[in-house]
Amino acid sequence: MVDRADKKSRRFYALLLLLVASGVVINLWQRAGEQNAPRRALKEFPASVGNWRQIGTDYRFDAETERVLRADDYLSRNYTGDGGRVANLYVGYYATQRNGATYHSPLNCLPGTGWTMSEPGKITIRPADGSAPFEANRYIVEQGSNRQLLVYWYQGRGRAVASEYWGKIYTVLDSISRRRSDGAMVRVMIPLLKGQTEQSALEGAVNLASEISPLLPGYVPN
Repeated sequence: MVDRADKKSRRFYALLLLLVASGVVINLWQRAGEQNAPRRALKEFPASVGNWRQIGTDYRFDAETERVLRADDYLSRNYTGDGGRVANLYVGYYATQRNGATYHSPLNCLPGTGWTMSEPGKITIRPADGSAPFEANRYIVEQGSNRQLLVYWYQGRGRAVASEYWGKIYTVLDSISRRRSDGAMVRVMIPLLKGQTEQSALEGAVNLASEISPLLPGYVPN
């Protein structure tokens, strides 16, 4: 009976010590605040990327969209590639996700604006500089007669991942271990026009993604 009571007492004080230590660590972590990672503004992203060239000016959302988006910086720009193909690049960057502002998954925001999503899948992006390949999501999205191929992934703190679930887990881990929760959602959309196959559009989206990915760390820090 005495040994059992002693074991319970030791477990109690060990648990109490752990809770106190955790409280101290969390308090110090909160006081330390977020680590700022140096970066360039997304408006400085190159107008020429591989065989792709910017067309038109960068698109700015209306005030209501920006209020919902809550991005600290974003880029929405059209590029044209070989054969006149046009692609839209969007990068939404968040300097911190501690305050509740976080990247918006296309799975939530596109259906909410009238788009339907179909043919989900995963594809491999192989960066043009030969760095490690990564997975991205691919979908066909439609709104009325507007049909497009969508490729997107989550990037930040040296990782590029397709899974929003793993993106959130890495954000929590890095927030604790590196005092950083910054990150971005990167999206490429290519219209599916008459006479063009889905495979052709996918190849175009993957090519643009492979060209921009080595450049992104300057704007979405590793």
